[in-house]
Amino acid sequence: MKITNVSTTAIRLPIAKAAYTTEGAGTRVDWDRRSRIAPKRPTPMLEYVLVRIDTDEGDFGIGEASVDIGFFGHTLEDVQAAIQDYLGPQIVGRDAFDREYLLDRIDYRGNTCAKCGIDLALHDLMGRKLGVPVAVLTCGLPTKPVAVSGALAGGPPDEMAGECVAFMARGVRAFKPKIGGDPDKDAERLRAIRQAVGPDVSLRADANQGYNVKQAIRLCRLAEKNDVRLELIEQPVAAWDLQGMAMVRRSVDTMVEADESCFTIHDAMQLIRHESCDVLNIKLCKAGGLYAAKKIAALAEASGLKCVLGTSFGLGIEDAAKLHLASSTMGVVDAVEFTELGHHPNLLKAPHDKLLALPLEDGCLPVPTGPGFGVELDEELVRKHTM
Repeated sequence: MKITNVSTTAIRLPIAKAAYTTEGAGTRVDWDRRSRIAPKRPTPMLEYVLVRIDTDEGDFGIGEASVDIGFFGHTLEDVQAAIQDYLGPQIVGRDAFDREYLLDRIDYRGNTCAKCGIDLALHDLMGRKLGVPVAVLTCGLPTKPVAVSGALAGGPPDEMAGECVAFMARGVRAFKPKIGGDPDKDAERLRAIRQAVGPDVSLRADANQGYNVKQAIRLCRLAEKNDVRLELIEQPVAAWDLQGMAMVRRSVDTMVEADESCFTIHDAMQLIRHESCDVLNIKLCKAGGLYAAKKIAALAEASGLKCVLGTSFGLGIEDAAKLHLASSTMGVVDAVEFTELGHHPNLLKAPHDKLLALPLEDGCLPVPTGPGFGVELDEELVRKHTM
């Protein structure tokens, strides 16, 4: 089965409010910066590139790449060009089942978002052709529902707590508030959230590199003193400061998670060597797709670390891919992050447009069980949002 074509579709979705605004929570990824970089784009909005791979036997697979210049460092235009003009042509004419070889051919430095789009389309194609869910291709079965976590923007403590309560009414039972900047004020935010949601809700926190080492240690100690029951602190210091992360880890009881420090399998290996974290954050667009994500998870397992499957947004294809990855990966820490569910609807056909959306049943999403990722795009919605 030879690949005959790799094509892309650029999608832009305006959203009601910025996903990660802050008020005193000093995340380094902010929407004001994005609007300065790209003043002609509507703000706030989210952008994606859909990828389709066709074969000489009439089969096809669909993938997607979320685009975020503030986090991934890529624009929609360069991700689309990378796929259509550079990476896609590398695999045309090759056997679609030669996964290791194909993904090695496109494994140039960087461009993990573009590689992710191709990787997901390849896995979807293989699953469709074989008539099995992608989870089977990645060593699992789509049988167990996946718990959902959502990130929320920084702000005054009562507003952040109120937003958590509102999401609880829609079935969400795990939260990751954005903090970073002032450990004392952030400790109050976390305490207000815990008081509002009760003792049984999962609570993590994301500093987005917003502290220095001493501030990060202070925040964790305050959270421990206040009995916030903080599961983990994500990326407390700068991504390059592996020694600083290791110092935070040694100084507190709270688990330390690496996010911006952990893109590739090589990043993961450096974090392990430096004993910098307890948890690795795996995002499909950071890793470059399912194939590399499974390798990072294997490194974590071999090193006694856990994994979080993080938010990188999605139109439905990547959401389904995360569910398949979660259902086939040991060592994932409880809830998987699906922050996008609270920001915009997916572009899937019924009934999966409702299955992969709020409100949730028992705080979980089901893993689609059809061939490939088990979901189909609504072509009318795709045309509506195509640039």
